[in-house]
Amino acid sequence: MAYIAQQPPRTGKRRRGHSPITGPVLLFAAVTVTAALYVAYVLWPRWPEAPISLDAPSLPVIVAGTFFNIEPAAIRQSIQRKAGTQDRVDLAYLWPSLVPPDPARKATVGDPVDPNERLFVTIQSADGTLPLMDRVKTIYPRYLVAEPVPGPEGLTVRSFRKDTPYRDEDLVFEPAAPEHFLARCARKGVINSGSCLLERRIGNADVTVRFPREWLADWQSVASGIDRLIARLHPES
Repeated sequence: MAYIAQQPPRTGKRRRGHSPITGPVLLFAAVTVTAALYVAYVLWPRWPEAPISLDAPSLPVIVAGTFFNIEPAAIRQSIQRKAGTQDRVDLAYLWPSLVPPDPARKATVGDPVDPNERLFVTIQSADGTLPLMDRVKTIYPRYLVAEPVPGPEGLTVRSFRKDTPYRDEDLVFEPAAPEHFLARCARKGVINSGSCLLERRIGNADVTVRFPREWLADWQSVASGIDRLIARLHPES
């Protein structure tokens, strides 16, 4: 009895501390599982979205954070014919009505699309490039010939030098208000009939309008039509 009473009390087992590699291992496992779930989500088969009808109302499209209203029939690429955020949208409108082309009419070898009857529009991110008027003031002057020449009534033409990236092109603008009408136009050649590019910056998106150079003979109507079209595409402009 005395022997039992004199025995020291028993102590519990020593608690083992956490291993220093437990945290990193758990973190790595969590990252791996998350990555696997993301890949599975991306690759998981989904039902294709229903195609948008060409006669549907205007679609809300966002390019570079800027909102546009676009008629589905005006969108040239079927993959772009959807609402939501897009990197770029390519459009076509009949001239001078500014309505989308008739979807029932299909171009054929015997009946091709006449480019002189259409106005083409591209909306895409400005991607950090300088606005057009800033380019006119800081970049284009080093490439232009010294003296301007008169163009169609009310317009001035300055040609780009042949030793520049813009050779065979002219800058055509309204001298009193170049911010209203200023286009970079290719000269007519043996193969091409010449076309003009007119740009407008809306938010962080560039709207580029392409039309035949021969339309410069009635440039006031062209400028007015472009203003109306842009106001329709972007009502806040």
